[in-house]
Amino acid sequence: MITLRRRAALLAASLLLTGCGGGAAATPEHPPAATAAGTPATPGTPAPAISVEAAPQRIPGLGTKTRAAVPDDAAQVVVVTGRGRDSPLSTVVLYRRTAAGWQAGKSWPAHNALRGWSDHHMGGDLRSPIGVYGLTDAGGLLRDPGTRLSYDHGVGFTSPGTGFEGEPLQGSFDYVIAIDYNREPGTSPLDWTRPLGAERGGGIWLHVDHGGPTHGCVSIAEEHMKELLLALDPALHPVVVMGDHASLAR
Repeated sequence: MITLRRRAALLAASLLLTGCGGGAAATPEHPPAATAAGTPATPGTPAPAISVEAAPQRIPGLGTKTRAAVPDDAAQVVVVTGRGRDSPLSTVVLYRRTAAGWQAGKSWPAHNALRGWSDHHMGGDLRSPIGVYGLTDAGGLLRDPGTRLSYDHGVGFTSPGTGFEGEPLQGSFDYVIAIDYNREPGTSPLDWTRPLGAERGGGIWLHVDHGGPTHGCVSIAEEHMKELLLALDPALHPVVVMGDHASLAR
């Protein structure tokens, strides 16, 4: 017969074996507690694995319709997210597809067209075209910084005059990347071929920011343009996804 004293001893031992947390046993789902220094509380017992946040499997901010327009072989995606439908302010982030998911680069402030964005861009409407477009060709007034994209260097990239806010445009085309909207991929950004017709505009580029809104292009700081030129790799089939945040979320 078990005495009351013996029963109390057995109950105390049982409580010690089950550990903290209202009887949660030390199973793979409930590993032993670690000390503040990160070492196991019990010598010889391995510390629990540290959880590392994985890269997202989908690019944040892109809805079903937008994601469906991104080619399956695109492993580099430049996302231009406009602040609003009628805003000239946006941000640019380069994403790269990895085995773990989409790895995001730095977020860069940018300008887009004066009047914001359009699903049906027309020449002179002062809106940037919404959509997904290839990035195949680059160029600039300055020499090739070492990009793997086809690069056209020459005085044709001179940018005289002033912008909408009176800022000088000089240097805006020091580096440019042609956005394959209404153009023939594989040609210089200066090529004027317009497959959709001249009335649909063209000459939509990523280029150096001049401190104000553009006519239809997207502009970022010169150091970021150079960084982007060095990062883009034709073998990864880079594209740009661009539009205001609400349109991209569709």
